[in-house]
Amino acid sequence: MKYILFLFSLIIGADQTKALTLTTEDYPPFNIVDTKTQKVSGISTEKVSEVMHRAKENYTITPYPWLRAYQLAQKEFDTCVFSTTRTPEREALFKWVGPLVKNNWYIFAKTDDIRRPKDLKELKTYSIGAYRGDAIAEFLIKNGFKTDLAKADEDNPQKLIGNRFDFWASGELLGLAIIKRKKMENKITPILLFNQTEMYLACNLKLSQEKIDLYNKILQDMDKDGTNLAIENKYR
Repeated sequence: MKYILFLFSLIIGADQTKALTLTTEDYPPFNIVDTKTQKVSGISTEKVSEVMHRAKENYTITPYPWLRAYQLAQKEFDTCVFSTTRTPEREALFKWVGPLVKNNWYIFAKTDDIRRPKDLKELKTYSIGAYRGDAIAEFLIKNGFKTDLAKADEDNPQKLIGNRFDFWASGELLGLAIIKRKKMENKITPILLFNQTEMYLACNLKLSQEKIDLYNKILQDMDKDGTNLAIENKYR
C-alpha cells in the first residue's frame, strides 16, 4: 500500500512540473516571431508571459502555422493558443483567458484602385483574400462572401497586387505590419473598418478551471496595476 501511495505521489509531482504548452503564430504586433531564433515577442506574448510568471507556471511558447497552433490547443492536454479571436462558433471549443487585446478587422485595397466600398453590403460583389483557419476568413465564409484563402496572410499582399482577388481582409495592425515588412506602403492601403473583435488565450478544455480562473484574475490585476498598458505602450 505504501508503495502504491509512493508511486501515486510521484505521478502527481510529475504532473505539477509538466510545462504548459503555449502555441502561437506570427501575427504582429501581438505575436512577433523572429524567423532566425523562433523566439516570440509582441503585446499578447508579453502579457501571457507575465501571467505565467505570476502564476509560477512552467511553460513553453512555440510558433507554428496558424492551423497547426490552433489544432494543437484543441487536441493536446495542457495546451493553449494565442492570440485567438473569441467567436460564437469557437466558444465551446476552448476555455478562455482574456481578453488580451482588441483587434480591428480592415479591408485593404491597392492604392491606385478607384473602387472604395463603403460597407460589407457593397463588398458582396467582390472577391476577398484572407487566410485559411483565421477568424476573419471564417466570418467571410459564414456570411457568404467570395473568398480566396492563402496558407498564410503574408502571401496576400502580393496576391492582391497580382489581381488574384479584389480586396484583402486582415487585422488592421497585422496588415499594416505585413505591408511595411514587404515595403508595399505606397501600393496598398486600408480603406474600410468592418468589425472589431477581442483576442484571447484559448486553452484546451481539459485544463483545470482553477488555472483558468487564476490566469484571468492575474490578467485583471495586470490591468489594475498598469502592467498591460505599459506593455501596449512599448509597441506603439
